[in-house]
This record gives sequence, C-alpha cells and structure tokens, in this order.
Amino acid sequence: MRTFAAGAAGAAGFLLLGLPLPLLLGPLFACLAVGLAGGRMGPVGLIGTVMRTILGVAVGASITPDLIARLPDMVLSAALVPVFILVIGLVGYPFFRRICGFDGPTAFYCAMPGGFQDMVVFGEEAGADIRALSLVHATRILVIVTVLPFLISQFYGRSLDGSLGASVAEIPVPELLLMVVAAIGGWQIAKRLRLFGASIIGPMVFTAALSLAGLITHRPPALAIMAAQFFIGCSVGAKYSGVTARELKVDVLAGVAFCLILAVISLVFAELVILLGLAPDVEALLSFAPGGQGEMAVLALIVGADLPFVVTHHLVRIVTVILGAPIIARWLDWGRPPRAPDASPASETERKAQP
Repeated sequence: MRTFAAGAAGAAGFLLLGLPLPLLLGPLFACLAVGLAGGRMGPVGLIGTVMRTILGVAVGASITPDLIARLPDMVLSAALVPVFILVIGLVGYPFFRRICGFDGPTAFYCAMPGGFQDMVVFGEEAGADIRALSLVHATRILVIVTVLPFLISQFYGRSLDGSLGASVAEIPVPELLLMVVAAIGGWQIAKRLRLFGASIIGPMVFTAALSLAGLITHRPPALAIMAAQFFIGCSVGAKYSGVTARELKVDVLAGVAFCLILAVISLVFAELVILLGLAPDVEALLSFAPGGQGEMAVLALIVGADLPFVVTHHLVRIVTVILGAPIIARWLDWGRPPRAPDASPASETERKAQP
C-alpha cells in the first residue's frame, strides 16, 4: 500500500503543478524519492502485471491488415537492431568490467539491453550480483522513461498529450469483453508456454488475431491505459526501495553513466534510420531507445507515434538478446566459477578483485 500511496501522491503533485505525464512520471519520482530516502516499498506485484496486459492489447489492436502490408518496409530498419545490440555489448561489457570493476557475469548482463526480468534471471543463473544487476537495469529504464518525453517534446516538437484511446462508453460492450479475454487468456497461455514478456506478448498476439479478423477495432479505453501508466511508474520507482549509500554510489551511478553511452549509440542508429528514409524522427528514436517494452509502448501512445513500428523493433531487440546473450555468455570466460543462485551478492571488494 505504501507504494501506491506514494504513487498517488506523486501523480497528484504533478497534476497540481501542471507537470508533463503526471500519471507516469509523478508516481515514478514519488516512489523513487521514498526509496532513496530509505523507505521500504513492496513490488507492484500481480496488479502491475495485469496492467501490462492492457498494453499488450493496445499493441495487438494496432496490428491491422494495413500494418501487415507495411511489414516489408520495416525489414531494413529492424535488421539494424542486432547490430545495435552488438555495438552496445562491445562497449558496455568493457565499461562495466574494467571501469566499474564488476565481475564477468554482472558486467555482461548489465550491458545487455534486454528485458529487466529476463536479464536478472539469466544473470542469476550465471552467478551475477543480482542486486547490482537489478539497480543498473532499473536505472536504465528510469533514465530513458524520464528523459525521452522531454527530448521528444523539446527537440522534436511532438505533443505529450496524444490520444490514448476512446472512452469506455464509445467502445461496444462485446468488444470490451473480447479485450478482457484477450488480455487474461493471452497472458496465461503465454505464461504456460514460458514465453518472454508473457504479460505483453500473449495479449498482443491474441488481440492481433482478433483485430485481423475484424472483431476488435478499438484500442483499450483511455482510462485503462492511464491506469497502466500509473502502475508502470510505481513499478520503476519502487525498484529503488532500500537502496544503500554504497549501491547509490557504485551501482546506480554506473547505471547513469551507462545511460549516457546508450544515448550516444541510440542517437547514432536513430539518425541513420532517419537519413536512410526508413522512419520519421520520433519513431526512429523510440525504436532504438533501449527501454522496457511496456514503457516504450506507453511513450509511443502518449506522443502519437507509429505504435506497431516501435513495438516491432523492440520485439526484435528483446528476442535477439534473449536468444543470443546466453550463447555468448557460455563462450566468455568469466575467470571464476559462477556462484550458486542462492548465494549472497558479492561485495564491492569481491567484484573488483576479478581481473
């Protein structure tokens, strides 16, 4: 409850001050402040996962026959995504290993721009410092979600008040019921199949099938997408619960510095896509901003970007990292056997002791 109370206070504060994205950034910064102040907050949990299914339905509803006809136009820009990941890895791994002093598994999975949960699971299996890994990826998402809206607004002139969807009253009841079935059913099926990002991918695929069949013609109600913003903001901020001064100095600072590196790489690839005429500026930027699937879907909706185009590129990124990272990890020599998954996190001294 403390997490949601802090989030609600943050959202209210942003609304009263007229600040942008109050339902996303308000909860995010409020929960972040509580966490940095030493307050303990629980994870968003099941309700946060359910909220992400709404984003899966929103993406799936955007997959129409017209989009299918456009897929060949996305091939060239999507083909740049694996190269993008390779460049990040080649720069990020030495950065975390040599400059930050992290051990091999921690450095490798900190550098991989994959999904938060997937990288933590893979890192744990490899014997990484899970707390450091979690804070670095939480910082990556935090910085991207915070900076991108202002960058898009100030430098690209896009409004942050894009239409999120129709009101509940405007959507036929049978269609709303189909959305609920697609959200919950798609999530549970994907979960049973152990698919990555099941809460988004499952509903997206289920809804896309219904959209292509002409049974769903709307996105989820605007109110539902607003609720998803709130819980995503709470979820990102709450990851800093109980952060220590050492973690703030070492792990969070390393995450911030890595975000500067990511910004340069992302801007280079986005500019390349723009110069090649493969996508408009904002779509290119959002497609090569290595944030979470849910967070990028929300931002694409808020700024009125081409949602299917953006999500397609992030799916390619996540799939590439999930399939490729474990293979490369087995090939690398960490210089020590991995810790058992239930072992305590390595201390800073242990991490820096590795050559």
